[in-house]
Amino acid sequence: MEFLASLLPASLSTHAPAIVVVAPLLMAAFAAVMPNGRLGWAVTLIAVIFSALMALSIISDVQTGGVISYAMGGWAPPAGIEFRIDGLNAVLLLVIAVLGLLSVIYALPSVADEIAEDRQALFYSAFLVCFAGLIGVAITGDAFNMFVFLEISSISTYVLVGMGADKDRRALTAAYNYLILGTIGATFFVIGVGFLYMATGTLNMGDMASRLPDISDSRVVQAAFAFIIVGLGLKAAMFPLHLWLPNAYAYAPNFVTSFLASTATKVAFYTLVRFMFDVFWPEAPFVEVSFLWVFAILGIVGMIVASVQAVFQDDARRLLAFSSVGQVGYMMLGLGMGTVAGVSASMLHLVNHAMMKGALFMALGAFAIRFGIRRISDLNGFAQSMPFTSVAFTIGGLSLVGVPMTVGFWSKWYLGVAALENGWWWAVAALILSSLIALAYVARMLAAIWVAEPHHDRTGAIAHARAPWLMLAPMWVLAIANIWFFFQPDFLISMANAAAEAAFAGATR
Repeated sequence: MEFLASLLPASLSTHAPAIVVVAPLLMAAFAAVMPNGRLGWAVTLIAVIFSALMALSIISDVQTGGVISYAMGGWAPPAGIEFRIDGLNAVLLLVIAVLGLLSVIYALPSVADEIAEDRQALFYSAFLVCFAGLIGVAITGDAFNMFVFLEISSISTYVLVGMGADKDRRALTAAYNYLILGTIGATFFVIGVGFLYMATGTLNMGDMASRLPDISDSRVVQAAFAFIIVGLGLKAAMFPLHLWLPNAYAYAPNFVTSFLASTATKVAFYTLVRFMFDVFWPEAPFVEVSFLWVFAILGIVGMIVASVQAVFQDDARRLLAFSSVGQVGYMMLGLGMGTVAGVSASMLHLVNHAMMKGALFMALGAFAIRFGIRRISDLNGFAQSMPFTSVAFTIGGLSLVGVPMTVGFWSKWYLGVAALENGWWWAVAALILSSLIALAYVARMLAAIWVAEPHHDRTGAIAHARAPWLMLAPMWVLAIANIWFFFQPDFLISMANAAAEAAFAGATR
């Protein structure tokens, strides 16, 4: 990472926090006027590679020099907008940059199959706007600027989901529901930010954090906390505010689903952690009580209820979408513990879930591009029809369950250890129960792929196909990462620990 960062000129490294957001926004305009989808994809790929290099430079600087504070336009905070990167959002920046790059590589054949040719350039343009918005949310240190970036990413996401209507008209309904619920969440969030501004007189989150402990008994501050938690909880698909997610993931284009499942809810979860520990005062009574009675309880209920709902789905993408709601529950449980170990386990699961769910949705997209499948029964015998894709899907599924030899095991191990350190044996029991339910729905799909009788063509032979290389390569990068980081987990664990320590450092400043 340091080697790649060292290749950049010093002037670019200095202004990397601004460039990493501005570059994809500017390139979105170029992508929109490209005469065809292939050129739009090329522009998008260049923009994402450039942003990824900027992101690696930023992360390298954080690892070697600590917190980065960048004043946009030279206006010093708190009056000006600050981009602030520490160990907490460096993890998220890495996830968005890497998954964004892999998703764009995957996109060319997938988008060509699902989006009409005359709209592909606009589709890539909307993706770049979404990509820039997510990065902006991750690195900004200004609460209102965070709302702006949150909406930039959300509005472009509604468009991306709705463009799945070329394949399935239900994408329009899914996008509309997403728009309504997403707007409600954004409204709650901005009302909460407004209350905080009224109480503190500042929008800079660091400045807010220094003023809030003195007024933590204010009704305005407590109302702001409630509005922000509901707003961000809806964006993060926290149970029971997750109703927008299953249809959005099920009917969006495959490339969009794999990217959103790996990044969007993670960004919203990060903002929750940032506000809980870095803006509000965690020892305030109204904050402290929310750890157990909001995040831990709702996290556990979400883990179990969403997993049960996944068991009864016949649509493979809806099954994985409900699974994602359950996986958000794991992150909420770690947050609800309110300890360094709990937050570290949540951040570790955030990264691991991005890898496992990215591989799974990419594999479903590869199945779909060759055979147009949607239902689980359509997967029958695919181990013989598409063996490479089937193996990658299997690795992702086993990681989702938390089977040893996959990275998903470490997520549940560290969540369990953190829960036992808290004396929460009932949370460990819930983890085991939820994992068993996950085993049931993953086993159902794997049984169809590996055990069921394969489909035959008109001649009676088994239908064989191979996904395009541009789809196979990023899918297998994620599948291998699921195994590699089981045996070499130190890098991920150290980043998760650094993120948790950065969150608690903000709480004690």
